[in-house]
Amino acid sequence: MSPAASPAALLRALPLAVLLLFSPARAVRQARRPNVVLILTDDQDVCLGGMTPLKKTNALIAQMGITFVNAYVPSALCCPSRASILTGKYPHNHHVVNNTLEGNCSSKLWQKIQEPYTFPVLLKAMCGYQTFFAGKYLNEYGAEDAGGVGHVPPGWSFWYALEKNSKYYNYTLSVNGKARRHGENYSVDYLTDVLANMSLDFLEYKSNFEPFFMMIATPAPHSPWTPAPQYTKSFQNVSAPRNSNFNIHGKNKHWLIRQAKTPMSNSSIQFLDDAYRKRWQTLLSVDDLIEKLVKKLEVNGELDNTYIFYTSDNGFHTGQFSLPIDKRQLYEFDIKVPLLVRGPGIKPNQTNKVLVANIDLGPTILDIAGYDLNKTQMDGMSLLPLLRGDKNVTWRSDFLVEYQGEGYNGSDPTCPGLGPGVTHCFPDCVCEDSYNNTYACVRTLSASWDLQYCEFDDREVFVEVYNLTADPHQINNIAKTIDQEILEKMNYRLMMLQSCSGATCRTPGVFDPGYRFDPRLMFSNHGLRARRFSAQFL
Repeated sequence: MSPAASPAALLRALPLAVLLLFSPARAVRQARRPNVVLILTDDQDVCLGGMTPLKKTNALIAQMGITFVNAYVPSALCCPSRASILTGKYPHNHHVVNNTLEGNCSSKLWQKIQEPYTFPVLLKAMCGYQTFFAGKYLNEYGAEDAGGVGHVPPGWSFWYALEKNSKYYNYTLSVNGKARRHGENYSVDYLTDVLANMSLDFLEYKSNFEPFFMMIATPAPHSPWTPAPQYTKSFQNVSAPRNSNFNIHGKNKHWLIRQAKTPMSNSSIQFLDDAYRKRWQTLLSVDDLIEKLVKKLEVNGELDNTYIFYTSDNGFHTGQFSLPIDKRQLYEFDIKVPLLVRGPGIKPNQTNKVLVANIDLGPTILDIAGYDLNKTQMDGMSLLPLLRGDKNVTWRSDFLVEYQGEGYNGSDPTCPGLGPGVTHCFPDCVCEDSYNNTYACVRTLSASWDLQYCEFDDREVFVEVYNLTADPHQINNIAKTIDQEILEKMNYRLMMLQSCSGATCRTPGVFDPGYRFDPRLMFSNHGLRARRFSAQFL
């Protein structure tokens, strides 16, 4: 009997090493299906140099495997994005729309409707994998109104989850449903290192009779950006990139972007530069974690039979369009993420430019495990043919980005003069979110087009369109100048994607040979469809 199957509640509170030592198959080593490790960082960008500090990760994963240079998330916010990873679904299908319980983040409804069908459940129940989770799960995990830390989601043999949002010290972990409090002693409490040690313990004492899946979700580089003490002096001369969209007015953009004060104050720039450095410093501990993990797999003789995925839940911005720091926006710096993979059959030093999304991770891992993807309701596609280097793979040319804005019913206490409806405001009254920062986009990457088309659910039904071939930093909104036929087709495609489910999310895009366009369904339904956007989530 495996530790997870034991009915004794006492065993759940025992240390990982003790639990695993009871496995009768510990000494048995057989050829089996590949193991899978998924490392998920928190708020790590790729557009603004977020991978630069990770020298070991680059050497051990990217150079030994494949880098997907066009990897995206369907929602640039932690909880909706993580829900997409777990379910393989777009937000309109898993219904997690923001980081609050009211937005379905780790809510009772999520636990009832979506959690029983996540890919780890299938891995464990149908594929015979032992499954291990350590780190940040969903932002509201552990909330008293949703079962507290006693709630252990189905599908996990070993569960070491952070209560609520990312921290580095002074946090609580759910250890198989039992609360374990950590303080501020670096040697025993620094969360990234704690996750590394738990992962090494699992690899040391796990059963060798079953394949394993590990998901390690680090707090880095999320705020409060607390580096390990040995890294506090690193990158002292580094500052946030001054790209062409840094500290400029977001003209012709949605009102939330236009309201940012330009130029930013010196104090705002100093703040974001400091945040940028600290983010890099926290990532150095992630780099150490990767090194330890790969070395342990190698010592165990399991590295050659293990896929390792490295990615983030969303990107980040530091001063772009004069927005100080956050995510949530529709632009590349917020929706684009790193994705590195190494594993059996993957040739080293590869770069792949196809359009992939985090809804593809669940189907890919299930495919690796040998599960029939036709039995799932997932919206994503398996990356396994791309990882193997199969020829003539038919792939998507577009995907959906969608976000439901957050805002206070009353005024934000930082900026009462702005009135109700805004949130995440800075002292100089630049706000990063609002109720009507609710949008949906079609992000297209085809042989002939690199395009983004977005609609906002506001009184204007504001539209933003970017040709990223000519304008990679998305400075010029071409919604009023692009060819009307393309605009109509993108509007129609957006309507289709917002109502898609499963296989219908993978139909040909606007610029694909198999695309079918019905001109009877265009702007006549535009306003009605936009108003349905927010209602369908709730």
